Amino acid sequence: MWWQGLFTSISVTGSCCVSIFLTFIMAVALLSRLICRNLSLNTKNISATTGGTGDPLVQRLLKGLRAGHRASLAESITLVETSHPKKKLQARQLLTEVLQDAKYTYYLYGTKSLSLRLGLSGPPGAGKSTFIERLGKFYTAKGHKVAVLAVDPSSATTGGSLLGDKTRMPELSRDMNAYIRPSPSRGHLGGVTRSTNEAIVLCEAAGFDIIIVETIGVGQSEFSVVDMVDLFALIIPPGGGDELQGLKRGIMEMSDLIVVNKSDGDLIPAARRMQYEYISALKYIRPKSKHWSIPVKRISSLTGEGIDELWDLMQKYRKIMEDCGKFVSCRRSQRRAWLWTHLKDSLVSTFINSSGLKEKIDQIEQEVMDGVLSPGDAADILLQEHIDVLKQKDRKI
Repeated sequence: MWWQGLFTSISVTGSCCVSIFLTFIMAVALLSRLICRNLSLNTKNISATTGGTGDPLVQRLLKGLRAGHRASLAESITLVETSHPKKKLQARQLLTEVLQDAKYTYYLYGTKSLSLRLGLSGPPGAGKSTFIERLGKFYTAKGHKVAVLAVDPSSATTGGSLLGDKTRMPELSRDMNAYIRPSPSRGHLGGVTRSTNEAIVLCEAAGFDIIIVETIGVGQSEFSVVDMVDLFALIIPPGGGDELQGLKRGIMEMSDLIVVNKSDGDLIPAARRMQYEYISALKYIRPKSKHWSIPVKRISSLTGEGIDELWDLMQKYRKIMEDCGKFVSCRRSQRRAWLWTHLKDSLVSTFINSSGLKEKIDQIEQEVMDGVLSPGDAADILLQEHIDVLKQKDRKI
């Protein structure tokens, strides 16, 4: 009868639906297991990369930084400067925690929670250390906490550093609201160290709201500190060159503020002349930002003349940059530059320490020194060798 055919059709259709439904449930269950497995593997990889989550040393340093302990800050900077593999993992975990704290604080309070990062550079003998002591004492008198990261050049023969910048700041060294940390450059170019970015973040975590980075005595093309600070000031002495020197590109056009130091005593006429010449030279240099024209300010670190007006200029600069959004965008660009700095260092270190390249590198170096190969061709050969070694390792895996 017709209804029997209908019941038969319904039963067949129902069994197909049940079969499809069961297949769907099994697929979802399998997919869930795969997702959980991947999440578990990723968690293990992150934990291994950061050195775990309960390292006693990291927790102790983190607690000390949050409490503003100077000893914990000094130990933390030493930790991030190390090249020991295990300690590098601990430093990575500490920085991760510190950056998370900074991100949360910024979420709560906005740009008011951000410190002022000030970079100071200039030729040797410009009076940078004396200027920092005068400026630092001015800041602490206003209730600020100042951290000074002074970079000292390392010897090309022995590798050692004098680290004498702290002895040039006796008054600031005794100030409990100031912290001075001299560090060796260890051959790092640009006037800063490899771990200057990390030291800045750690100082901010310890409660310092003004970070001053003093570079080594630099020339016209060394301004790596620009990618680490909010305001970059160039310190020049009287008689440091004529207007033509000011026209040269490089460190001049990367500056946000130019300070003519040692404007006291018999040097006042020379300092005034230097100020006028640099003001004239800046007319031919395009400024970094359309919102800010580079001022040239005369000051005396010996008498303190001009320090008040210089602070007003710095405050004005920060307000303008915050209002136009450049202050926060520059912080983002700093983190990107920080990434590429570490990436370049890691790539070179991995290349040199590659297990299958040591003998080849020695051979190619000898051929370059003997004049058999040009440096460019030698670099291409070594790079291709490294790629071949990586491909062989991939096939074995």
